[in-house]
Amino acid sequence: MSTPDIAPRKRFLAENPSVLWFLGCLALFTLGVTVLAEGFGLALFSTSTVKILGMTLCLCLIAVAMDVVWGYCGILSLGHFAFFGLGGYAIGMWLMYARTQGIVIGSLSGAPIPPTQGEIENAIAKQIFGVVGSNELPMLWGFAHSLTLQLILVVLVPGLLALVFGWLAFRSRVTGVYLSILTQAMTLALSLYLFQNDTGLRGNNGLSGLQNIPGLDHLPQSTLSLWFFWASALALGLGYLLFAWLVSGKFGSVTRAIRDNEARVRFLGYDVESYKLVIFTLTAVVSAIAGALYYPQAGIINPAEIAPIASIYLAVWVAIGGRGRLYGAVIGAAVVSLASSWFTGGGAPNINLGFYTINWTDWWLVLLGLGFVAVTLFFPRGIGGLFDMIVRKP
Repeated sequence: MSTPDIAPRKRFLAENPSVLWFLGCLALFTLGVTVLAEGFGLALFSTSTVKILGMTLCLCLIAVAMDVVWGYCGILSLGHFAFFGLGGYAIGMWLMYARTQGIVIGSLSGAPIPPTQGEIENAIAKQIFGVVGSNELPMLWGFAHSLTLQLILVVLVPGLLALVFGWLAFRSRVTGVYLSILTQAMTLALSLYLFQNDTGLRGNNGLSGLQNIPGLDHLPQSTLSLWFFWASALALGLGYLLFAWLVSGKFGSVTRAIRDNEARVRFLGYDVESYKLVIFTLTAVVSAIAGALYYPQAGIINPAEIAPIASIYLAVWVAIGGRGRLYGAVIGAAVVSLASSWFTGGGAPNINLGFYTINWTDWWLVLLGLGFVAVTLFFPRGIGGLFDMIVRKP
């Protein structure tokens, strides 16, 4: 009875050797960073460098999700970074609440009369929301005390939003550029809503101090950054494996057919809307998980992270890396993310032309735009396509 179950797995790995290559390279990369990290090995990589690499892995994961929904299903979503941000907000609420709770209890421990639970909650609310002129804990934070419940919300909230939005859009048979505009409108509406102080998420101030993990105050940031790096690498590996399996079988064949000719697939009797809804919702959930790992490493999240421009950048990463290739999405996200950190973080030296000094912090977006245009014109299949040409060259 077990043979039919084992055979498909063997066929999947045999027919997709790039999956094993990717997982092997990811494992070697993780091991190398671990050995060189400040918190474990030779201390050649600083804590900030490990955090940047961990955040890059999270961006690679959402890029893979974007590649599945766009490169394989043909849905140019300009809203997946909204799901990424919602995942970050969900875990950030627990991180901020638990950290503030520890501070409040510590400050009130020396009081002559032990504080009541109500006084503790009022002090927590004042500490968190005093910056927006409020002393009450919003109903939105009703589960913020529980890590388990907030982890469930990391998956549940973005998943439900994607499910409802996708059901309405796909059942109405909105396609092409109109669907892209709708996803962008959803992202913009969510971003503008979160900018308001009365939303219960501190408005423009966002959630901060997320790098301080409650209960692990005794551990240095060098150790915590390495733990999050491992978690990010594991999430990327599992996400890549999941999506590679999903697009390799019949489901993937139907999905690519929908991308190429949706009307013909519908004429053949397939429920096109259900396929698109599964892809849209699943990639939204994975994007949220990536965000939940990203923002504790970044330390802060605010509504600007959910602005539509972030989802546009995401599409650019996938296009540069090579749409329709999972490893291409990883390459594009890693290259652009690390290059952005180098150019905007002062790593790239300014160029003095005599009459003008090129400051890369100001010119990075221009360089990114030129790179996108160049890849589109000369390498339409992206960096991943160029890699394919090199590998297949006799």
